[in-house]
Amino acid sequence: MSKGTVLICLSGADHIRYTTTADDQFPDADTRLQSSVYCRTQDGKPKETGFFLKELGAPLIKVLEAGYDVQVLVQFANPTGEAPHMDPLSDNKIWFMPSFSEKEAEKELLDRMGVENNFKNPTKFSDISDNQLQSYAGVLIPGGHAPMTDLWSDKDMGRILLHFHKEQKPTATMCHGPIALLSTKVADQDSPWAYDGYEMTCYSNIEEKTNELLFGSKLQFKASHNMGKRLLTSNICTIASAEDTLRENGAVMKEAFPMMPKVTVDRELITAQQPSSAVAFGEAFVKALTKG
Repeated sequence: MSKGTVLICLSGADHIRYTTTADDQFPDADTRLQSSVYCRTQDGKPKETGFFLKELGAPLIKVLEAGYDVQVLVQFANPTGEAPHMDPLSDNKIWFMPSFSEKEAEKELLDRMGVENNFKNPTKFSDISDNQLQSYAGVLIPGGHAPMTDLWSDKDMGRILLHFHKEQKPTATMCHGPIALLSTKVADQDSPWAYDGYEMTCYSNIEEKTNELLFGSKLQFKASHNMGKRLLTSNICTIASAEDTLRENGAVMKEAFPMMPKVTVDRELITAQQPSSAVAFGEAFVKALTKG
């Protein structure tokens, strides 16, 4: 018998997007989105992104083993109903050492989810009603760079997260996923940030520097890290690194040594640093669901 349904929210992005603002034209807090271009690697190609395999697969296995049903929800950049995109960087055995068979097991699970569940035909955030949200036991947002493109500024993502926050239902997100928590400021612009003062963990600045070396270019969404709390106003403006932005908006950041496991639990919120944390992250989420 199922213990309930877990909602999995994924980004609709398949490339890293870079937003820029004209600060000289909008010097006050009313900073408006001016343009959007793709972050490019050293060879000039747009950098692909999406969900990170282990950060979705490992906790999903833990949730299913614990007896929960799963509905996969993706916010699309367009209304075509296309399946979520996997970050090709995550399809590498290096993330699964020493258990290389885990990678194939997780990919097989996601293939099965595409047949048995709605993974390949996900629901849009806007189609989930407030009444439907009452039926979910918890929410999971995996990482990959994709949430830096769309989830942080999506009003319906914020509406969904505010439900879980107000009901104190388990809310789990890791790596770059915690940037989605800022969407609650878009959904409710008249209240303090829902997660102000929460301890949390995300992909660290030091680890992001490693990505820049790997990509052969600066990750351009970091261009305006000095904008501080102006990052989220009544209008959408550019974002910084996940760690900087979360800290500047009131989070108490807890980071481990690069590429070492780190899971942080504060009230209903479970966060983790990067793929090496994925199994422990899934276990912590299931523990919170069981308590709930």
